[in-house]
Amino acid sequence: MTPTIALVDDDRNILTSVSIALQSEGFTVRVYSDGEAALKALLDNPPDLAVLDIKMPRMDGMELLRRLREKSSVPTIFLTSKDDELDEALGLAMGADDYITKPFSQRLLIARIRAILRRTEARAQPDDQPDAPPAEKIVRGRLAMDPARHRVQWNGQDVTLTVTEFLILEALAQRPGFVKSRDQLMDTAYQDDVYVDDRTIDSHIKRLRRKFRQVDNEFKAIETLYGVGYRFAEE
Repeated sequence: MTPTIALVDDDRNILTSVSIALQSEGFTVRVYSDGEAALKALLDNPPDLAVLDIKMPRMDGMELLRRLREKSSVPTIFLTSKDDELDEALGLAMGADDYITKPFSQRLLIARIRAILRRTEARAQPDDQPDAPPAEKIVRGRLAMDPARHRVQWNGQDVTLTVTEFLILEALAQRPGFVKSRDQLMDTAYQDDVYVDDRTIDSHIKRLRRKFRQVDNEFKAIETLYGVGYRFAEE
């Protein structure tokens, strides 16, 4: 079936341009210009994924997600008007799956949507389905990753990551001690020929370290090899 994407944004230019781009990729799109108008529709007829702007009048994206999560687990991506760490932290803690900072590449948004839909589909498959074995858990010292459930723990404490951050960490943790270049990490995290520059990967690594240091001030497992790339430290 064709996935249905709900777009909620008070900027009609974004609604128009993004909906056209999604439709050209084969998605069914529903658009809403404010949170209040969207809430009932999203609950009565849930889409496969919702893209929510944070800064909206009447009901902002945070409040919309909070009320959605009372009754729905629909996958969600936040659009933020700036690189606001508080918005990011609150949104992820409330159950958002990822966030993208405006101005954004439509190709990047589509790639993130596809990645989240793939993970949602994988989680929904029965564990005993013979042709779709669950992804193996990754345990590296104090790190535990469960790709099927998109769950990460450090020292037994949960660490909430976006889809992009999870993919980067997974790539590093699969082969501890081996260096991954920025290009290799970009290929892992940004599929479908989406272009991003080196600084984007550096920003994700910075956020990963910050999130792990919130549960362990001494976290040093992600190492930088200047001019080469990054690696997950062997223990």
